[in-house]
Amino acid sequence: MMIKTDFKTKLTRIVFYSTTCLLSANIAADEFSHPVMTYSQSDFGGVGLLQMPTARMKPEGEFTFGTTYNSEYTHYTGSLQLFSWLESTIRYTQVHDVLYSSDSNFSGDTDYTDKSIDVKLGLLSESYWLPELSVGAQDIGGTGLFDGEYVVANKRYKNLDFTLGVGWGYIGNSANLSGSKSNSSDCGRNTSYSGDTGTVDLNRMFTGCSALFGGVQYQTAYQPLQLKLEYDGNDYQSDFPVTSGSTDMPSSTPWNFGLVYSPTDWAVLRVSYERGNTLTAGISLKTNLSTLKPTWVDTPSPNYKPQPAKTELTTSEWKKLNKDIQAIAGYEQTTLYQSEAAITLKGKPTKYRNLDEAHQRASYLIADTGLESDKINIIDSNEHLPLTETTIHTAALKRVAENDYPDSKFQDSSATANPQPILGEVKTHSNDDWSFGVAPVLQQSFGGSEDFYLYAIGVNANSTYNLTNNWKISNTIYGNILDNYDKFNYTVPPDGTDLKRVRTLSRQYYDKTIRIDNLQLTYFSHYGNSIYSQIYTGYLETMFAGTGTEWLYRPIDSNWALGSDINYVIQRDPDTVLGLFSQERHYDAQTGRYYNVQTGVATGHATMYWEPKFWQAIDNTLVKFSAGRYLSGDVGVTLDFSKQFDSGIIAGAFVTKTNLSADEYGEGSYTKGFYISIPLDLLTVRPSRERANISWLPLQRDGGQMLNKKYDLYSITDMRSPWYTRTIKE
Repeated sequence: MMIKTDFKTKLTRIVFYSTTCLLSANIAADEFSHPVMTYSQSDFGGVGLLQMPTARMKPEGEFTFGTTYNSEYTHYTGSLQLFSWLESTIRYTQVHDVLYSSDSNFSGDTDYTDKSIDVKLGLLSESYWLPELSVGAQDIGGTGLFDGEYVVANKRYKNLDFTLGVGWGYIGNSANLSGSKSNSSDCGRNTSYSGDTGTVDLNRMFTGCSALFGGVQYQTAYQPLQLKLEYDGNDYQSDFPVTSGSTDMPSSTPWNFGLVYSPTDWAVLRVSYERGNTLTAGISLKTNLSTLKPTWVDTPSPNYKPQPAKTELTTSEWKKLNKDIQAIAGYEQTTLYQSEAAITLKGKPTKYRNLDEAHQRASYLIADTGLESDKINIIDSNEHLPLTETTIHTAALKRVAENDYPDSKFQDSSATANPQPILGEVKTHSNDDWSFGVAPVLQQSFGGSEDFYLYAIGVNANSTYNLTNNWKISNTIYGNILDNYDKFNYTVPPDGTDLKRVRTLSRQYYDKTIRIDNLQLTYFSHYGNSIYSQIYTGYLETMFAGTGTEWLYRPIDSNWALGSDINYVIQRDPDTVLGLFSQERHYDAQTGRYYNVQTGVATGHATMYWEPKFWQAIDNTLVKFSAGRYLSGDVGVTLDFSKQFDSGIIAGAFVTKTNLSADEYGEGSYTKGFYISIPLDLLTVRPSRERANISWLPLQRDGGQMLNKKYDLYSITDMRSPWYTRTIKE
């Protein structure tokens, strides 16, 4: 097979660079040390040899982004070790010399792009006698271009790591173990393109050709360099470029050879010679989401140094105390009360994920005034809703501050419970009812027909005003800076689906330079110690206006909660600033088709939130199960599963299945997506309780779509049983 000249040039440069770095590196092992064996990604992402997977896993939380290039494919992969026993991989593959579609007006000269998901499950850890054992599935729920299953084992001997496995489907298409290729290139397994992307075809798993595969990884005396030898289980005669294009992919030999070079601990370069005729090169960048730690430039914590006892402060002293609590302890919307027995602080913590840090700083500041009191009460609130009350006994605080006994810690002096009615006189409060902020926004999508990467970079200007402790006005204005969404042709889906067009009309909204995303009035309230509610009306999100309410029952320190929301919304007219659609039926001149919009729909869901505690293997996870009606009028359920790592980073996935059939829903079959939530204090040099959220949907459709409410009671009440603001684990 001929290799493209430009690729040869790039590959030569990579090899030259790797060799130069290797020769200049002084990392040779001496007689007292040995290089550490590490495991790298395969061409498809996930820990493996070259084309084939291995049983090996990365440490929990390891995230790797990689790209691999050869003359047939370009793979873009993201792999996450979600648990110590579960590896997940998302992959985009561009197929060279095969167009996305035959309609040049729709996709131009864009290469065909495949989306796929892989999972690998660890069954057995390596011991002295037993190998490490894993089972996996490649390209599940995708179009089936690379779908296959495998069982694989690994055993290490000194600086050699041996792999032996059995593969089916794409991984076993050489049929060196079982299967006849006399009548078909895939031994009768249905490896054809699956139009209903997103469906998992269980009937064809572990069927068709099967093959033995294996290999060995050798750790050289130079820590950065590893060598790989692989026996391939695929003969490439059922590959998509062969069956659907005009490309020939001969396999001159099943043996593949490669080298791996790691110039740093976060980057890996890969070069291999595969099938006896194909050069492949790749690069991987990695980090561990679990071990990331923040680095702060912060206000020093106050020292415990009480002044002579007093029963009262002057007005200026109260104001200074309030100001210090906001600046040093990180509170907003603060009010200070004084009674005979206690000093009470009510406020919204905004600075420290670890509330003990905020409580200790605030209690030291109060104690340092010399005010006589038996206890200090701190009522943590959000949107003026009281959530928890922490009581610090001043006598115990003094003992802790003065290290009066071994291993003393602040928690010895405090206890948290449900908020109680506040006793005492208001001494001072903050006047921060108005807030304004600016935040960058990145709207992006991958693997589209018009271009592989579509993006829009803009800025959100957010403002809120508290009319009272219960009533709030909020507003978000978006300003676009740079985008390439003018390439986006997917105004109305051309696949014959007949749903109300809710999310697939996104281009009409996103191509505005300035738009009002939110303008609403909200009323927050609570009933007793565990029931919280909000009522809202206005322009609730970019595409919908209306009114609604949400209720949440959330006991303190509980691993479960129950919520519900009910809304009536109308779709906004993107051709006006604040107008709404009044006509349901519209004509699209670009496609010459009519389509329907939502001129009024009742939508809402009942939701259960649950943090499983019964099995350590799925510790630090949150399950959200919602059932109800969606924006297109379809009815169904959404399952959302997320995992939180020790750093506070959350990775999650969700699926929605409604009463729509795959044909009614259209391409994708059902709604699914992935997201990652990153604490801002990992990205900045200042402590913060805020988060940056990045989501990814393989395909945007109209079925299974929820209203994007501005406020979410589960997030607002997080302090009742912290999930989003959980303390960083050491």
